[in-house]
Amino acid sequence: MTQLQSPRILLVDDDASLASMLGEILQLHGFEVADATSGEAALGQVASNPPDLVVLDVMLPGISGFEVLARMRRTSDVPVIMLTARGAEAERIAGLTGGADDYLAKPFNPLELVARIRAILKRVPTRAPATATRNELRSGSLRLDLKRFELSSDGGVIALTPAEMRVIEVLMRHTGEVLSRNELTEFALQRPLEPYDRSIDTIMSKLRRKLADAHVDNPRIRGVRSHGYVLDVAGVPS
Repeated sequence: MTQLQSPRILLVDDDASLASMLGEILQLHGFEVADATSGEAALGQVASNPPDLVVLDVMLPGISGFEVLARMRRTSDVPVIMLTARGAEAERIAGLTGGADDYLAKPFNPLELVARIRAILKRVPTRAPATATRNELRSGSLRLDLKRFELSSDGGVIALTPAEMRVIEVLMRHTGEVLSRNELTEFALQRPLEPYDRSIDTIMSKLRRKLADAHVDNPRIRGVRSHGYVLDVAGVPS
């Protein structure tokens, strides 16, 4: 996406009336909109003409939104907002665990979708903070390339979803500092922490597993009961 182009949003929903209404609202707010009514069609569009962001319904004919997300994540890190059923916490957790960047429960205010899309698009690879004075962050054996948005350890690249990348960036910028779940949600996901929202905990669990799989033992992500999380580096007081 360049600054001369409108961000392209792919709406994946088999509810024609809802998709039409959302498409009109997104276009009014400056987005280019494409649509797909099935998971197979969505995967085809992502492969042939990658959008800047995908709005993906869980309930689709044929393959589910979860399967679409899983297949996308094998080859693409395009941001994804999942549309889930109201109160279906298991769906939200499954979406985040599978690599989604955010979720909205139906029914929702279309303007909230617009706001969340804009928040996510601000954080995709063109977003190096203006206050950054170098092109990389280092914590223990971890190296985060801020130009390529690539996390590595001892030369090996650690594959992360966009949401996981944002969380590790925040933790590395605040090494040794305990950050609350609310702070992490606002810093990394750019939205307030909602009641019963376990998004950050789910992301932290996945990050810990990926660091362990990459044999990273310094630094380590530590949970602080009733406070939040901290990135501990050996030799750095926490």
